[in-house]
Amino acid sequence: MSTSGPCTGFPAPGLRNPFRYLTGHDSEGNSVFVQTDHGYHGAPMLGGAAAQSIFYSSDSNPIELTGDVDLEFIKKQPSLHMPNGCVVRMIDFAPGTESSLHRALTLGIGTVCEGEIELWLGGEETRILRPGDVSINRGAMHRWRNTSNEKPARMLFIMLDVKPIIVNGKALEFEMGTLMDEYAKYKEDQGPNIQG
Repeated sequence: MSTSGPCTGFPAPGLRNPFRYLTGHDSEGNSVFVQTDHGYHGAPMLGGAAAQSIFYSSDSNPIELTGDVDLEFIKKQPSLHMPNGCVVRMIDFAPGTESSLHRALTLGIGTVCEGEIELWLGGEETRILRPGDVSINRGAMHRWRNTSNEKPARMLFIMLDVKPIIVNGKALEFEMGTLMDEYAKYKEDQGPNIQG
């Protein structure tokens, strides 16, 4: 990734620190807010080209909510991809940031929250995503680019595990390009919990 203005942490300079509202039930079964915060896992990525915060993750599907099992799990340093689970991850892109071409073996649902992001799949076509626009990436190679050289941009991603993706009789492979540095860091922390 290249950048014209580094992210020293999450949120990126100029963007609001988003709240996370976790709901549940009290001892009488009433619906309540059990936790309001900014999440546990905010950090810069790739030398300040971006910053992320992982707001929720699970290592199973269906997710175990009884006894707040999931709330204990999300306190742990999460992986960037959870086999058989999910990850809810917000990424702030510094001005001018462009990712490498990469593929995660997930169903990646990305929504632009702030700014304008270009989505390129490696061919001739691109799409410009604006706030409220949604990309549903089904294992395709792709690259993100913040189109502004002056302002940060923000996307919220929900990453769901998938069965092996077979194209033309061959299983697609996990390909992260320069983003592999981030995965390697998490892989050291997570051991076998991370794919790649």
